[in-house]
Amino acid sequence: MKRGRLWIVGIIVLVAVVGGGWHVMQGPGRSEAATKAPPPPPIPVTVTSTKVQDVPVFLDGLGSVQAFNTVQIRAQVTGVLLALPAHEGQEVHKGEVVAEIDPAPYKASLDQAVAQRAEDEATLQSAQLDLQRYASLAKSSFAPVQQVDDQRATVGKETAAIEADNAMIETAQINLGYATIKAPFDGRVSLYQVDVGNLIQANGTTGIISIDQDKPIAVVFTLPEAQLPQVQDARRERTLPVIVTDSETEKPLASGTLMTPNNAIDTTTGTISLKAKFANDDDHLWPGQFVDARLEVRTLHNAVTVPAIAVQHGPEGLYVFQVKPDDTVVQTPVEVGYQDNGMTVVTKGLQGNETIVVSGQSRLAPGVKVKTSPAGNPSKAPAAEASDGSASPS
Repeated sequence: MKRGRLWIVGIIVLVAVVGGGWHVMQGPGRSEAATKAPPPPPIPVTVTSTKVQDVPVFLDGLGSVQAFNTVQIRAQVTGVLLALPAHEGQEVHKGEVVAEIDPAPYKASLDQAVAQRAEDEATLQSAQLDLQRYASLAKSSFAPVQQVDDQRATVGKETAAIEADNAMIETAQINLGYATIKAPFDGRVSLYQVDVGNLIQANGTTGIISIDQDKPIAVVFTLPEAQLPQVQDARRERTLPVIVTDSETEKPLASGTLMTPNNAIDTTTGTISLKAKFANDDDHLWPGQFVDARLEVRTLHNAVTVPAIAVQHGPEGLYVFQVKPDDTVVQTPVEVGYQDNGMTVVTKGLQGNETIVVSGQSRLAPGVKVKTSPAGNPSKAPAAEASDGSASPS
């Protein structure tokens, strides 16, 4: 019995000791430390400043490059193709020889017509002398008047024969000229469609070569019919510039000017075709090439611009995170007027020179403190930066 009481007393003492130690650990100092936890670290974000600048407004369309003029060189006379002085792909100038057909048959025809005229001229000269003699004899009544009239008719006949000979000579000269084919304008020669040595038929369906005028050159592109009034209004004020870029790389290729819209809207697609002119001195444009065309219709002056990825979608509309001087952020509602090439024009909500967040928005909320770093090229940063699924407006 005595031994059992000792065990009970020991247990009571142990409980008291443990309880006292726990009370010491949970004293007032420990509770105050737990209540005053350190603030969370600032969230790292990249930022940029809003800008006030003039912004050109573009209308974008898909287009193709077309030769300003194109011609299919065909033979106008039949003969053997003797030479192609213009090489494939060569730039030729107006009046340069591009093909030669055997001229021998047409030279012979010309010589024959010239000889026939010489013969008829001699006959005419003889008839005129006879007419003079008969007329003189008729005055002395040694020749009948009828003979004089007949001789006068013979002279007229020979005169008409010479006129016919002149026409034959002109025809022969034209055919001889057709044997040498010259470029009708400056342009580039195509690949040969017929090789030297082949017999060429006059006005055949197969051409010899083609020539495309590529300096200047044209681009035909389409726009939705709803944009035509903007184009027409802008054309009344000034000549409209057009920029074409590569469809795959988006690299600028050339700058030109708008010539004219087409005379009708395509009712099947609801689009209007427009034609622009380019100098193309550097040969960056090639007939048949697909390009993206950008038509500048007006300029927004003193517009507030931000990178497109800075603009976020929210339940109440579009907004940006603006960084305050104390490095905390505020959610600023904005309205967007125009967007182009990663840049957005803000028409309401910003005045310019504000610091806004361009990446890291997914972890932000109004009042959160941030650690900022300047954006290298915010307009090209990926829109998928925000993990909350937000993206810039279209």
